[in-house]
Amino acid sequence: MTGRAIGVLIVDDSAVVRQVLTARLGQSAGIEVIGAVADPIFAMQHMNKVWPDVVVLDLEMPRMDGLTFLKKIMAVRPTPVVVCSALSARGAETGLEALAAGAVTVIPRPLTGLKEFVDSRSSDIVAAVRAAASASRVARVPVPSRALDFDLASAPMVLAASGPAAPSPLSDISPHKPNRAVVSAERVVAIGTSTGGTRALEVVLPALPRSTPGVVIVQHMPERFTAAFAQRLDTMCRVRVREAADGDEVLPGNVLVAPGGRHMELIRMGNGYRVRVFDAPPVNRHRPSVDVLFRSVAKAAGAAALGVIMTGMGDDGARGLLEMRTAGAFTVAQDEATCVVHGMPHEAVQLGAVDREAPLGSIAEVIHRYG
Repeated sequence: MTGRAIGVLIVDDSAVVRQVLTARLGQSAGIEVIGAVADPIFAMQHMNKVWPDVVVLDLEMPRMDGLTFLKKIMAVRPTPVVVCSALSARGAETGLEALAAGAVTVIPRPLTGLKEFVDSRSSDIVAAVRAAASASRVARVPVPSRALDFDLASAPMVLAASGPAAPSPLSDISPHKPNRAVVSAERVVAIGTSTGGTRALEVVLPALPRSTPGVVIVQHMPERFTAAFAQRLDTMCRVRVREAADGDEVLPGNVLVAPGGRHMELIRMGNGYRVRVFDAPPVNRHRPSVDVLFRSVAKAAGAAALGVIMTGMGDDGARGLLEMRTAGAFTVAQDEATCVVHGMPHEAVQLGAVDREAPLGSIAEVIHRYG
């Protein structure tokens, strides 16, 4: 967005959160809090007068839960939503449902110490709001002719502007094959993604055959989310998907997702690999960090690797992908048109870390051709 401030509506039943978030967001250049209300009913009344650019939404509220409200918004007028919620009732599953329903990102918060939490994480919340405001997958449509209310049976279904892209011709984005001496067990695919990555991975991974080389993934997610996310993906895929544990082997037809709150590295083991999962300070403000994974892949696999960087804000993974390319790996970045947020792929391209850019709908075929 350019030319005017990002209009933010806060919907949260905690007066403390509304007060502190209003102050922190209001102090940020280019952001204006246009309203802070206690529940979705009040939010509907507000949005029928002034529609926000971004909604910061709690999920557990009286009168109407945030997940139901999120679905109503997306049915009437798709709008960037940042979920900031304790997720106490159903935990990670509720957060994943919110992402599947169209939320740009989910920021878990504790049940107590809310003021301290918002103060300590204010920079992350501000960054999430800015990223949400620029999220390209959200269609910008006129204000609906009728009010936002409880009866949405006839609501126009205006969906994402850039959902899963149809595969494009691959003559210009096919990876080179590894050296003939490299056997399939030595090939490995490393994927890094952040904001919008949950839905992007739900496009890429189900399209992979069981013969796919071992895949290692860092998706920026909080603790507890990654296990539930891996289980969700496993039900959708022919490859096996699970949260990584320290010492797990990287095997063809298997996908390992780095656990939230811990880093993951690739380690050489004879003609194959295993992962090292460990505790260490955040890198690029993230744990797990894509850079940590990519740098280890460059060292352990070199030219036998394929590196893929997808939608996400910030620059985590760009330098690691450059190290992979320098080591001989083929590297791919998701193109801007199909990213929710083009930050991470853009930074990788700017660094010269990318061999090819590809639309989301073609990335699975790139991986398949590599294998």
